[in-house]
Amino acid sequence: MRKPELAAAIADKAQLTKDQANRVLNAVLEEITNALNRKDSVTLVGFGTFVQRHRGARTGKNPQTGAPVKIKASNTVAFKPGKSLKDAVN
Repeated sequence: MRKPELAAAIADKAQLTKDQANRVLNAVLEEITNALNRKDSVTLVGFGTFVQRHRGARTGKNPQTGAPVKIKASNTVAFKPGKSLKDAVN
């Protein structure tokens, strides 16, 4: 499912226009992004938790040549699914 399809599903279930649902979806995604940028976690009870994680610098390997490559430290986002989501999937 892509973002336009998700917005259409939200519009259908919440009895909104597609434009309104798209604005709601964009606002939710923007707030999740802003919270993660502030290093806050975002917990949606029953769905899961988004957290920012730091990945330290490390040495990797170029798959074509086998030469060692330095990989810079970076931040990434991790998602831990909640119990309800796990149960729904299994």
